[in-house]
Amino acid sequence: MSFFKSLMLAIFATLFLTYVLGISFMEMFNVDLYVGEELIEPIKAIGVSALIMVLLVTIALAIVLSVFGSLIFIFMMVFGAIAMVMIGVFWPVIFIAFIIWLITRDKKQVA
Repeated sequence: MSFFKSLMLAIFATLFLTYVLGISFMEMFNVDLYVGEELIEPIKAIGVSALIMVLLVTIALAIVLSVFGSLIFIFMMVFGAIAMVMIGVFWPVIFIAFIIWLITRDKKQVA
């Protein structure tokens, strides 16, 4: 499943769950949402909370990807540095082994 498709499904699921659970919560606890002196309709209140939840999911996704992306980048840099040190230390041995391989390999004769 592609990243964009997964993100869209996550946003849809967040909107749906926020709406369903929001309606249940508002009816069960008889909650009213006021802005200033004005009562906000339940659907608008759910819509606002759903948009906030989508924003929070997107921010959490960005944080997770940046943290894991940074960890993967650091791991690759450490692995690359160790590989370069090994090549730097053992390059004469690798070079001599390559020369010996070139000299002793089986050569096919052209008929």
